[in-house]
Amino acid sequence: MRRFASERRNTATTDLQNRSGTRAVKQGAFEPEKTIALQTRTLVVGPYLSERAATAAGALSLRTQEARLDEAIGLTMAIDLTIVASQIAPIRLPRPATFLGQGKVEEITAFVEAEEISLVMMDCALSPVQQRNLEQAFKAKVIDRTGLILEIFGRRASTREGRLQVELAHLAYQKSRLVRSWTHLERQRGGFGFLGGPGETQIETDRRLIQERMTRIEKDLEDVKRTRGLHRASRDKVPYPTVALVGYTNAGKSSLFNRMTEAEVLAKDMLFATLDPTTRAVSLLHGLKVVLSDTVGFISDLPTQLVAAFRATLEDVISAEIILHVRDIANPDTEAQELDVKSVLADLGISGAAEKRIVEVWNKADLLSPEEARRLKEVATRRGEGAPVLVSALTGKGVADLLAEIERRLAEGRETLEITLDAGDGAGLAWLYENAEVLGRRNGRTGKVTLKIRAGATEMGRITRKFPGR
Repeated sequence: MRRFASERRNTATTDLQNRSGTRAVKQGAFEPEKTIALQTRTLVVGPYLSERAATAAGALSLRTQEARLDEAIGLTMAIDLTIVASQIAPIRLPRPATFLGQGKVEEITAFVEAEEISLVMMDCALSPVQQRNLEQAFKAKVIDRTGLILEIFGRRASTREGRLQVELAHLAYQKSRLVRSWTHLERQRGGFGFLGGPGETQIETDRRLIQERMTRIEKDLEDVKRTRGLHRASRDKVPYPTVALVGYTNAGKSSLFNRMTEAEVLAKDMLFATLDPTTRAVSLLHGLKVVLSDTVGFISDLPTQLVAAFRATLEDVISAEIILHVRDIANPDTEAQELDVKSVLADLGISGAAEKRIVEVWNKADLLSPEEARRLKEVATRRGEGAPVLVSALTGKGVADLLAEIERRLAEGRETLEITLDAGDGAGLAWLYENAEVLGRRNGRTGKVTLKIRAGATEMGRITRKFPGR
């Protein structure tokens, strides 16, 4: 893979692998069922506002253009496309007809023809008119950032609800685009057909048919949500505190989830490796059990269709007592990623006082130099209460500190109580061990056992009702 350098202006950058460590795309690295994607030769274009234009528009980003292009390449690699080249294309203002200027369109057209490019990925949001005009100019398929993320979600979602949510979001995106095909409703392999497949034809999308399909999906989703609601109600009867992992995609959430639960959740070095939420029980240091949920990774400029469609899958985050915000602290863009995650959390209603539920987890400490690790540790310590926890999901270092911090946070606002039972009341003792945090046990001489327990207000109410006067 190489940078596509302009002959008219110097927009070339150093090789991606040398600059960022991102792996090159190799022809032999794909599974057999991905042959369609393998044959899709792709050019990645980053049409970003120049620094002067972005400053004038008040849209200056914390991310460099190179970092943004790297992320676009990572997204493209997530569905195993063959990336032939990539290019940053600075613009002053998006053109209504083609987003890019005429000269840049002609330049890319020549490159697409010379290199036999089949797909041009534009790292921006294109209008239907811009997309159609670029496709006609390039004589190749054009996909924008929203379409690419939808395609990734379509390939990664594995549960019934996840696939329905993706299809609903995809249809909402397609509804205003009257130049796409219907193969995504035929469940072709490799996603929802946005990138095309054998026998695909470009026909005008029928709004009425799309709306009918969306209505059917919404009804199916209601059925799935009712089932999930029953599962959540069943889980609520065993009132374990809930802890949710959130973070920018590829921050290491699933690896940390695996480390904390010893589970086998997909944890690849790939954007959006995890889409469907996964839940496991975890025992903290003093025996308290919590329900830990891994969730979809966030990303900058997440399509609005997906924010709405996947809100239901983020319900575990909304209702969680503790939210672990996992950050890739070794990533140069970690601060920009932090702001993106906080923005999504704010959209979910988690802001202001609700932010007290958030524990910042600085992951990938193993990638830091000893000096940088010490510096960050000092920075975290200076914050005092609520300080970030430095961990490595890969080595396990710091995970015990994280469990202790979760336990400390959960202890805030929780009540303690001593309950005395008959030593022979095995069922009662087992129930307390299952439904409360047992801080201590004292065996009396008269055949009595006294447990010192701690629980939240709701749980404590259930306990005192079950063991009145104890």
